[in-house]
Amino acid sequence: MRRGVTATPPVAADPGLAELTPDQRLRRLELTVRRRLDGLLHGQYRGLLPGPGSEPAGSREYRPGEDEVRRMDWAVTARTAVPHVREVDADRELTTWLLVDGSASMEFGTAELDKRELSVAAVAAIGFLTAGVGNRLGAQVVTSSGLRGFPARGGRTHLLSLLRTLLHAPRSALREGPGVPASPDLADALAAVHRVANRRGLVVVVSDFLDGLPDDPDEPPPWERLLRRLAVRHQVLAVEVTDPRELELPDVGLVTLVDPETGHRREVSTSDRWLRDRYAAAAAAQRDQVRQVLRRSGAGHLALRTDRDWCADIVRHVRSHRRLAAAAAAGAGRGGAS
Repeated sequence: MRRGVTATPPVAADPGLAELTPDQRLRRLELTVRRRLDGLLHGQYRGLLPGPGSEPAGSREYRPGEDEVRRMDWAVTARTAVPHVREVDADRELTTWLLVDGSASMEFGTAELDKRELSVAAVAAIGFLTAGVGNRLGAQVVTSSGLRGFPARGGRTHLLSLLRTLLHAPRSALREGPGVPASPDLADALAAVHRVANRRGLVVVVSDFLDGLPDDPDEPPPWERLLRRLAVRHQVLAVEVTDPRELELPDVGLVTLVDPETGHRREVSTSDRWLRDRYAAAAAAQRDQVRQVLRRSGAGHLALRTDRDWCADIVRHVRSHRRLAAAAAAGAGRGGAS
């Protein structure tokens, strides 16, 4: 059961945002990404994207302090008695696969954006930043009616079509009984991505990661094995989308809590301080459980919240990723020099 979701409707902090048409929102998203992220994240497929390359392109002499020992070409070194390293050509073509969670729990928000709108913003950022000559973008989208696939294609028109489809998608209704079919689960969607992602690339999973999360933190969720399997072949980025009301309850009197996947309802009094403290502790433990699962799976973790500047969060994530990569490369270089 997905916990910590209330049935109150989203409240827009900016009245103008809710009045925008999907096409107007799409233009605003593109302008936001171009102005605030474009240029900051450019590079030789660094940060959100895979590393320098994988295609062999010969060998050259080893340069202490600059080259990593793991790139040593031992066959050439043995023949010439001079240390050599392998050179590779940069991967000029990148295939990115998106898994977008559009289940009922994403239809919630108490800030400027709801979780579904924030997930579309994340997709826009990934899409525009990975766009380039030869690059392709595909997607698997979880909807209330089933799993919808978008083939990997290149070009701005394809990306805009995907974003427009996400913005125009009908809202998922809360389940009201056992007769209402459930949305595909996250494990099914990850399995679908694994079937179509044949070439090494980037896999981005945008979700709240509450699907199938067990009550026992030591018990793995059903989607952990599939996420780990994807991370063996691809670079995987998990974009976790949350709302502040999922983390703590305000003191607003009697409210109705609803599980969006089952329709189960419970009235609680938020005036009870003990209840609010228990809710916050349980929510913190739940999010920590998600972080631990993502870490075990080998996926990168980018946390976005509906009440925060998502562009700034993406920039911080990429800068932190680059610092870690630079430190690792420097450490490897010092080890090789010694």
